[in-house]
Amino acid sequence: MDILSSSPDDKGGNNSFNSKKTNSIPEHSSNQHLERPQLQADAPLKMVETAFLASTASLIWFINFYFPLGLLKIFFPIPIALVYLRWNSRAAWMSALTSGLLLLVLMGPTRSILFVIPYAFMGVLLGSTWQRRAPWIVSISLATLLGTIGVFFKLWLLSLLSGQDLWIYLINQVTSFLEWLFLTLGILTIPNPLLIQIGAICVILLNNFVYLFVVHIAAWLLLDRLGNSIPRPPKWVQVLMDYE
Repeated sequence: MDILSSSPDDKGGNNSFNSKKTNSIPEHSSNQHLERPQLQADAPLKMVETAFLASTASLIWFINFYFPLGLLKIFFPIPIALVYLRWNSRAAWMSALTSGLLLLVLMGPTRSILFVIPYAFMGVLLGSTWQRRAPWIVSISLATLLGTIGVFFKLWLLSLLSGQDLWIYLINQVTSFLEWLFLTLGILTIPNPLLIQIGAICVILLNNFVYLFVVHIAAWLLLDRLGNSIPRPPKWVQVLMDYE
């Protein structure tokens, strides 16, 4: 009888316990449902930003080709590098591929591949070094080598398509410069062909080094304001630019 008399109380206690248990489960599941869309919201944002910045890089190349402005050339690799900084390497490679395909439709295969090599690859390389916080001298040196390879690829491709050796044109320009330099210095001799070849390579390297230095300055000033800063430049650059 004691057991029978106590059973309603126990059932009430069990019911209260079960109600607490059942009430706690929906709260936990509701939290999961609330958190899940927040985690999945990065996927469409990543896709939209990758496509937008890829089209921006393509548009800059497209405008610069028909309306050549020296200032726009500075921004060729920056949009793809920004994709790397905001997301990851896969997004940067997808952005490079997308920009190449877009230019393939708009301008044809030749001009498309001349953008991809070296500027799209350069954007991925710069984004990788900037995300790893590499010093400027490292990122500029690596990108200079890639830009030099891109110049030789461009000379080879255009020579193949035009049927003329454009390297000889560059050699003639360097020869004229060295002859003028020798006459100015009073050196009465003809430049050595090996010296001319080395001089041409040095001109290409120097041109790419200066270009990448300007790209770094532009990216430093621009991306810092967008919240995706790159490594700090050397102190003398900050003093020269009066920017802290």
